[in-house]
Amino acid sequence: MRTLLKNCHLISPDYDVLDAALLVDGDKIAKIYVDDDALPAADRTIDAGGRMVVPGFIDVHCHGKSGYDFCDASDEGMAAIAFSKLKEGVTTLLPTTLTLGEEQLAASLRTAANYVKSGKPGCKVPGVHLEGPFINAKCLGAQNPDFVRKPDIEEVKRLNAIFPVLKVSYAIESEGGPQFAADLTAAGITPSCVHSAATFAQFMEGNQRGLRNLSHFCNQMTPLHHRDIGLVGAGFMCEDVFIEFICDKLHICPDMIRFVFSFKSVDKIQLISDAMRAAGMPNGEYTLGGLPVIVSDGAARLKSNGALAGSTLLICNALRNVYEETGLELKELIKTTSYNQAQALGLEKLGKLEPGYFADILILDDDFQPEVVMVNGKVIDISK
Repeated sequence: MRTLLKNCHLISPDYDVLDAALLVDGDKIAKIYVDDDALPAADRTIDAGGRMVVPGFIDVHCHGKSGYDFCDASDEGMAAIAFSKLKEGVTTLLPTTLTLGEEQLAASLRTAANYVKSGKPGCKVPGVHLEGPFINAKCLGAQNPDFVRKPDIEEVKRLNAIFPVLKVSYAIESEGGPQFAADLTAAGITPSCVHSAATFAQFMEGNQRGLRNLSHFCNQMTPLHHRDIGLVGAGFMCEDVFIEFICDKLHICPDMIRFVFSFKSVDKIQLISDAMRAAGMPNGEYTLGGLPVIVSDGAARLKSNGALAGSTLLICNALRNVYEETGLELKELIKTTSYNQAQALGLEKLGKLEPGYFADILILDDDFQPEVVMVNGKVIDISK
């Protein structure tokens, strides 16, 4: 099946081209056409009408959406999340767990495996992200204190045997934390640090063992201080470190968004949703990891103490927010929605509109909302 997208405003890492065309052959991009190139015949032609055409988004940190949480361990819920994420332009997803018992984590991973086997329409799920349970009990945020425990590579291996674990977010200062980073790296799993009170020196000990990521940057980590620059300082200081960024203007204020993009290489920033089940849903009462949550004006907070409990952010809106706040060129910002995530996780042929890359493609309107979503060269109807 050959599909031609014409009249495109193509935006991909490091290039921005008006009046271009793109040929998809099977599940890959075959060729890009610019200027007065003659266009080929195709089985199907889609006229983008001059709208933005960008690589499909990759969300590496998302707990749920549309009333479902990944840790519900529900096949119906997993499929609903994977399809609903397409509506915000996410074509590759890492469902993200919470600090829970191993049995419940295992049940959640089995639903991801079942979803992939089912062939149901939705985004691609190459693996999962474990956020917790190996965190600092003094930096819980909205995590459940009852299930906090020490890093255990054997537990991760058991879970990985059920479905691929691609990323583990934990507290580096935990007992055995540096060795855990080395063990994860040796297993091909990306270690990341969060829900942590680590000093800069403790982070650097992990960095030397393979720790190259900071999850939901600035949130639930040691702040920048003049006597110890902490984890936030590490994010700025270490050029090899990727940071996740929740750009909803709530977890991160607009001033901080501009500050980070001014001092951190755009090549190392990953936009994430950190969304919970209330994303795409009305205000009201929900749960996260068994804890009651109230959502008001789009902000999710624990009922017990008002702490932020994930977000209701959509990735397409995160991109719009950073574009409006920073004024940076889209050919630079578009790196933060997919290519950087692919680089951080070692996912090949994702995140660019180039020949040989997977045809995960979006057509966006002027407000950055997806109108057409293509996964592996197939257009999926997101109007349902």
